[in-house]
Amino acid sequence: MANDILIRPLITEKLTRLMEEGHYAFEVKSDANKIEIRKAVEERYPDVDIASVRTMIVRGKRKRQYTRRGLVQGREASYKKAIVTLKSGEIDFFENI
Repeated sequence: MANDILIRPLITEKLTRLMEEGHYAFEVKSDANKIEIRKAVEERYPDVDIASVRTMIVRGKRKRQYTRRGLVQGREASYKKAIVTLKSGEIDFFENI
């Protein structure tokens, strides 16, 4: 179940700074709710205790590229992001590298 809901962890400069405070971000399925996300994180990382789950939908950005053939326009896909706050425990995204 956890593999169906959690797509991948999100790692940016801002989210790396928030990891020190116990906030972790994941890209999740667009139809997943907070309860399902909480259960999926607890299933994948059994030694953590979750305080809260916040979700948001990130809209895809418009992209333009000028080429020899002219202007090529497109759009990135939108996705749902979940920020999980932990009471206790720690998640290590870099352990399998």
